[in-house]
Amino acid sequence: MNKQIWIALTAILISGIGFASGGGTSVHWDYKGKNSPYHWGDMKSEFATCKDGKQQSPINIITTTVERQNLLPIQFNYQSSPLKIIDNGHTIQVNYEPGSYILIGNDRYELLQFHFHVPSEEQINGKNFDMVAHLVHKSAAGELAVLAVLFDKGASHPALDKIWQAIPENEGREMISSSKIRVQRLLPSDRRYYSFTGSLTTPPCSEGVRWLVLQQAVTLSVEQLYRFKDHYAFNARPVQPLNDRRVYSSR
Repeated sequence: MNKQIWIALTAILISGIGFASGGGTSVHWDYKGKNSPYHWGDMKSEFATCKDGKQQSPINIITTTVERQNLLPIQFNYQSSPLKIIDNGHTIQVNYEPGSYILIGNDRYELLQFHFHVPSEEQINGKNFDMVAHLVHKSAAGELAVLAVLFDKGASHPALDKIWQAIPENEGREMISSSKIRVQRLLPSDRRYYSFTGSLTTPPCSEGVRWLVLQQAVTLSVEQLYRFKDHYAFNARPVQPLNDRRVYSSR
């Protein structure tokens, strides 16, 4: 496992994707102003990949250019988990209890946490969706796989209500609700997906991440969207150059 991936995993496991520290000083990156995504790569040496990387995420997926293949289906093995929720200063994040995972062929990735971005960081044919959930997984070898679930305005999503009701009032402290959550209820019925190699969408922007973007969007109500926006009106990194990467699509 390279050093950058290890730093990223440590950030995920300890405090979620958010703050990164080095030399005894926390660097608070942001989505606007002098600490916006356009400046992440210059904030500290550990963030250099945000500027210099060639396999950065998110991307704009152009459906006419994706390569359609018989991708192995994603097998979901998600269990219920106590609702452990934190406002980490950049998003609302749910930390998941061990034991839930996905399988892609023989590759197994354990679910660590999921969090939200408004609007979606991923684009499909140049279109941002109203929100996206990123489900962050890790293999036993330390490799990351992120599953993206896209949301568009429409009918209310029952699974979101339970999460939104438990959002803590203060940043940085994990709250454990008396209720449980099953993340599989966030997923669409159609599990076809786009796949490409990319990076974390937050510093240190580590590359070598396996991205799985579900093609069918789910819905959330306007009220649910603005409930999230009360906390984070905008927390999306702009799309990055595709460079020489290929994007694959399930048939």
